[in-house]
Amino acid sequence: MDPIFPIHAWPQAWLAACACAAMGGAQAQPTAAEPVLGEVVVSGSRSAQDPDELPMSIDVINARALEEGQVRDIRDAARGLPNVSVTRSPARFSLAGGSTGREQNAGFNIRGLDGNRVLMLVDGMRLPRSYAFGANAFGRDYLDIGLLQRIEVLRGASSALYGSDGMAGLVHFITADPSAFLEAGKRLGGRVNAAYDGDDHGKRLGATVAGRAGDSLQWLLGGNLTRARALENMGENHAANADRTRPNPQKDHSGALLGKVVLTPGGGQRHVFMLEQVDKRSDHELLSARAKPPLAATSTLSSNAWTAMRRSRATWEGSWRLDTAWADGIRAALGYQDAHAREYIAEDRNTAADRVRDVTYDERSWQANLQGSKALRMGPDWAQKITYGLDYAVAKVRNLQTGVTPPAGETFPLKRFPDTTETSAALYAQDEFVRGAWSITPGVRLDAFRIRAKQSGFGAQAVSLSGSAASPKVGVSYRASPVWTVFGNLAAGFRAPNAGQVNAFFENPVGNYKTVPNGELRPEKSRNFELGVRARMDSLALRATAFTGRYKDFIEDLRRVGGAGTPGNPLVFQSVNIDRVKLDGFEVGGAMRWGTWAGGALSTPFAYGRTRGRDMATGRPVNTVDPARLTAGLRYDHSAWMLRLDATHGAAKKARDVSGAAGGAQYLTPSCTVLDLSGQWRIRRDLRLNAAIHNLTNQKYWRWADVRGLAANAAFIDAYSQPGRSLRISLVADF
Repeated sequence: MDPIFPIHAWPQAWLAACACAAMGGAQAQPTAAEPVLGEVVVSGSRSAQDPDELPMSIDVINARALEEGQVRDIRDAARGLPNVSVTRSPARFSLAGGSTGREQNAGFNIRGLDGNRVLMLVDGMRLPRSYAFGANAFGRDYLDIGLLQRIEVLRGASSALYGSDGMAGLVHFITADPSAFLEAGKRLGGRVNAAYDGDDHGKRLGATVAGRAGDSLQWLLGGNLTRARALENMGENHAANADRTRPNPQKDHSGALLGKVVLTPGGGQRHVFMLEQVDKRSDHELLSARAKPPLAATSTLSSNAWTAMRRSRATWEGSWRLDTAWADGIRAALGYQDAHAREYIAEDRNTAADRVRDVTYDERSWQANLQGSKALRMGPDWAQKITYGLDYAVAKVRNLQTGVTPPAGETFPLKRFPDTTETSAALYAQDEFVRGAWSITPGVRLDAFRIRAKQSGFGAQAVSLSGSAASPKVGVSYRASPVWTVFGNLAAGFRAPNAGQVNAFFENPVGNYKTVPNGELRPEKSRNFELGVRARMDSLALRATAFTGRYKDFIEDLRRVGGAGTPGNPLVFQSVNIDRVKLDGFEVGGAMRWGTWAGGALSTPFAYGRTRGRDMATGRPVNTVDPARLTAGLRYDHSAWMLRLDATHGAAKKARDVSGAAGGAQYLTPSCTVLDLSGQWRIRRDLRLNAAIHNLTNQKYWRWADVRGLAANAAFIDAYSQPGRSLRISLVADF
């Protein structure tokens, strides 16, 4: 069957044109990755600010780090960040038996919390949520890293500025700006790159061109193409059944485009118009889903599937400098986003009727923001900056399941939750007081949300709900000396229930079980505190942070709430609020600079993170917490080249850190140490070759995030292992 979201041929012509422009104009030019001004972030305070001045933990992966690290997806982005990971299990799903690996890069885990408890933004606009039900799982990787200028990762509750979903933290993806390619008065500039990844046999081609028309207009066009296969592992069993440990055959195709126009008409105005589209598709031959003899009537003889994701976005951002009593400047933003995901699978069974499932999940959303800021002096010693604003968002969420041979007692088409409109409105304000070495920043956000469900086409009684939340915070920073800063913050967070949790519905009269809606769901809430220190010395850059969080009213999807599993009294499952959870831990990161040696600079980057979690009612561990991880490297920078060796040590997962009875049956990942060798050859100022050998010693290892729920005696454990030794190489040319 043809995909509903095909990868069209439009990017090829564009990339070829950009490549020709690059070859014709590649002369010695300033490299776009070289910073001109000090690094700033926008996620910590919703305005540009030095990250060292923020009373919170925030990491920045800038354009230079993205290129040198050859970051290809969100899984790569999380590799060196303490207490941050991305789940990616192998594609071993089936039509009705499980969803393992179906969402590919599922989303971020920050300090032990994952899924929709981590807010993901692109240029300030929320990315679609994940959604899972039964054998279907829709992830959150609607991104192309090649379109980005930097990634900002904020740890801890972000609800005081951004509202729902940011309980664990925030990941903000900032797309490329024309100014990055138009330094030194250039009228036309850009970049073209080609890459190969050995871990998934991926071939990638990207190009960006930017221009300037007069003094008031800049523009940018960028595009990327990717062709890849399944992520490699160290399994050796090629059997075409459940014992298989080699990856299932898979073909990945993706394409992305970004267009941006920046207008600065004068008078302190700036307007940015953006268009973005990302298309992804994966085709799977599910050899691991085939049955082993002896065969029953319903045994699977073959199964094939494909998944597709498409996200289109149009955004306008405007800013004005003012000189009024109520604001020095205002900013406004309006964005529209249309996200579609589709999962198709066909199953050829022995003598029973063949089955097909065709499932879609759609989010269409509008998002608006209006924000003002005002700086004030209060005598000779005190100053303050007030930031205030309002947010409004509306999203229409849809799902539909069709196919052949529906589940017992059901007919196609059907909906697992009703068509739903989610709206939210919020007012927020924060006030940064500065006196000498001290900075104190209180803030609060008031949110109101509503989930309105339509009954049409839904098999159960649809329920709607509404609610509100107040999210206060206070941050304190003290510059103890020119090089040392101590900071701390206390913040509240919340997450509103979503459409799939409020109205999840399924009924199997043969199996005597069902799931039912819950109109009494309450928002999840949290209180987070962290205390940290930063140092910026000639020989050492350091950040150390200790944190603790208390979370209540966690929403557990599809918990058994009643029934006996008999025809007259079926088992009943429902999304419900559960008791309190506690998470504690710490992070250390930085770099030690050893000085110069043989004309180059020698340094040691390092990072360490550890988190512990407990269910306060039962005392059991929180299974989503990753084992502690240490990364340390040796980096040598010369004017013409860079070379670094990195070691990553992951601690073992202990049975005492796994919840309940699962601790005895769950596969526990052993400790491991993995070496990566990477480098960059600066052939010319405008031409760079990046190369890396990952897993240098060909170590067999597993990641806890990928194997949660896998039985210790499973015969196919090696299917979940990480890639062995692999080569990654890219060539980047500026023009």
